[in-house]
Amino acid sequence: MLRTGILNPAINSLISRVRHTNTLVIADRGFPFWPRIETVDISLVDDIPQVLDVLRAIRANFVIGRVFMAEEFVVANGSEARANLQQEIPGVPLLFEPHVEFKKRVPDAIGLIRTADTIQYANMILESA
Repeated sequence: MLRTGILNPAINSLISRVRHTNTLVIADRGFPFWPRIETVDISLVDDIPQVLDVLRAIRANFVIGRVFMAEEFVVANGSEARANLQQEIPGVPLLFEPHVEFKKRVPDAIGLIRTADTIQYANMILESA
């Protein structure tokens, strides 16, 4: 029985299959369903958990090379949301692109973790280093 770290077996499985330059999506509650991608839905109620909660939890076992997000995140949210994000990924390049382009990366991901986050455009794609 696991006693520390990620306790969710489906998330552990996703993380263990990510290799160099593979990607993993952490999405908010409104993100579309992608039939070809394994999705682990951990939403409970509004904002439990949030994207940053998942990011914090997997950081210990996931070496992030780059993070991709929609540039609409910056426009739709205040400076506090961006500061909170930057605090969680110090030294990791954060690349913003149009949401339409962001979604084109999703089909190549190893998997998707859906949260209950209500922050607009909080979705992120983590690329393994």
